[in-house]
Amino acid sequence: MARFAPCRQEPSRRIFDGQQRKRAAVPYSIKLARITAILFLFCLLPSGCQTRGNKQHPSIELSRIPPAAQGGRERVDTIAGRVTGAKPGQHIVVYARSGPWWVQPWPDQPFLTIQPDTTWSTTTHLGYEYAALLVDPSYQPPPTMDVAPTQGGSVLAVKIVNGVGTLPPLPTEPIHFGGYDWDVQTSSAIRGGVNNLYDADNVWTDAGGALHLRISKKPKGWTCAHVILNRSLGYGTYSFVVRETSHMEPAAVLSMHTFDQWGGDQHYREMDIEIGHWGDPASKNNAQYGIQPFYVPGNVSQFVEPSGKLTETMRWEAGQASFKTVRGSFPQAGSPVIYEHTFTTGVPTPGRELLEFMLYIVPSDKDPIQKGTEVVVEKFEYFP
Repeated sequence: MARFAPCRQEPSRRIFDGQQRKRAAVPYSIKLARITAILFLFCLLPSGCQTRGNKQHPSIELSRIPPAAQGGRERVDTIAGRVTGAKPGQHIVVYARSGPWWVQPWPDQPFLTIQPDTTWSTTTHLGYEYAALLVDPSYQPPPTMDVAPTQGGSVLAVKIVNGVGTLPPLPTEPIHFGGYDWDVQTSSAIRGGVNNLYDADNVWTDAGGALHLRISKKPKGWTCAHVILNRSLGYGTYSFVVRETSHMEPAAVLSMHTFDQWGGDQHYREMDIEIGHWGDPASKNNAQYGIQPFYVPGNVSQFVEPSGKLTETMRWEAGQASFKTVRGSFPQAGSPVIYEHTFTTGVPTPGRELLEFMLYIVPSDKDPIQKGTEVVVEKFEYFP
């Protein structure tokens, strides 16, 4: 008689049924303990229980933080730290905030080497805050930034801290001009990409009340002039009478502008009237109006300013800033208008901005400063 295949499978089926009954007899608590043990052993493996979301990201720690203080050429300290998770070829870049964020220690020396023990350090000019960035080799650090740096792209990690304690503000000397009290800067600051040394000897008022600004040579080098109004005026009309400026050297620039060191979210509320060739003696234009940031198309309007006494005016209103240059010291209706322009986009709102006069030096390979210069601001008026 033929044998049927199903009869051969009966024993295995009975064994299978027996195993099921045996497993069913195992208490639930023992099953749970076995599962927990298996999961525990799995998590001990290098790749166990780790997901891409738990992958370690690079980070920066600071081991030495400089004091909090307004920056200046002479005010320096050391900032240092350690980086975790950096790869070969990556660097640290440091910024200090004093007004804008400035790359440290200098724009042409922005990249810091990470040592084999993962530490780094550098000299930095002082600021109120400090930022350390871990960057790829492709990163191109801007010399200044209006807002704090953030992670993304070639910036792999950012650490921002406040400076330690506080230092006294930079020394100034008082001066009275145009019915207002001003502070004369006596240290240094970066302007036009150069550290300009400011000296109180370069600022004074004469018997007629006119303000004199001078660039002069001293043993420590060329020194400039910087005057800051000691209170904010806000919206209104700012008017300046400026005597002859045609004698200024190509590397000298006269600037009359507003500036708010705490207003980074509005590009420091800087609006400028500037006179000079910006280091290029062949430049046709020798004056400009502008609002920050200057690199935005339409934020600068250049023109040719003639010799002689001129009145410069800025009318600041909600949503617009109107500039005008008029010939003469007491312009009336119908006075000859040299140039005018109105900005209607990117105009800041009032904050803690202060009016400043600066006579400073810009880089010039073709015609560097040679003999210094002097400019007279004959009058200043403000109308709300």
